[in-house]
Amino acid sequence: MFSDLVGSTALSARMDPEDLREVISAYQRCVAETVRRFGGFVARMMGDGALIYFGYPAAHEDDAERAVRSGLDLIDAVATLPAPEPLQVRIGVATGMVVVGDLVRSGEAQGHDIVGETPNVAARLQAIAEPNTVVIAEATRKLLGNLFELRDLGSKELEGIAGPVPVFAVLRSSSVASRFEAMHAGGLTALVGRDEELDLLLRRWAKVKTGEGQVVLLSGEAGIGKSRLSAALTEALAAEPHRQIFRVGAGSRVFTAISAAKAKPLAATMKATPETIEMVRLLI
Repeated sequence: MFSDLVGSTALSARMDPEDLREVISAYQRCVAETVRRFGGFVARMMGDGALIYFGYPAAHEDDAERAVRSGLDLIDAVATLPAPEPLQVRIGVATGMVVVGDLVRSGEAQGHDIVGETPNVAARLQAIAEPNTVVIAEATRKLLGNLFELRDLGSKELEGIAGPVPVFAVLRSSSVASRFEAMHAGGLTALVGRDEELDLLLRRWAKVKTGEGQVVLLSGEAGIGKSRLSAALTEALAAEPHRQIFRVGAGSRVFTAISAAKAKPLAATMKATPETIEMVRLLI
């Protein structure tokens, strides 16, 4: 991800250098604090520009989503910084394969340099972005599903990049109920090899209906099928009277199915779990 402060050259012509330094420093701190909340890594600050990695040195299954959400948050955060006039940023996000730390350099930066087309695409996307806009390429869009509302900007010729590149502006987060639904808008494949786990959940549900409250913790590595199993449970309960409550956090989801006949006001106390854990709670 590339972030650039809009109009910094014009600011330098109107402001005292020491005052400008304070503005740039505040902007850099804002970038660092914002992207780190989403697991991003600030690889380099270049005055009014910043190069940020998602997926290195720590990788997550939703790095594309994290990058875009950090970009949207950064736009809002930068706008609140004290300055002679409202500050704006342009942000470009690209996804692809790179080689990390394979340059002949000295010092700490050596281990954090990347080589590949991806950073070049991100830099070019940032350059064509409107102020206060996050612009992404097709590879990133495919990883986002329906998590965000996008505006198709058409195919653009980017300097140094072979062929036109489909480009999209990110408008806002979508109103989709969960990340799982956003990533599977086209429908679900058949659930395979989870009959035992689904049967266990249904047996717990049978106890709920008799007035015996149950809590089930479903945990596993990212992508192993926790959300898919939760969806299968939802499908299995579709014909039965109950109420579902979802609480979604970064990388985690709490699903509560409450028997309609014995529901209690417990949803307000529910908390999202750490990002590697998904809970399915069956409560009376």
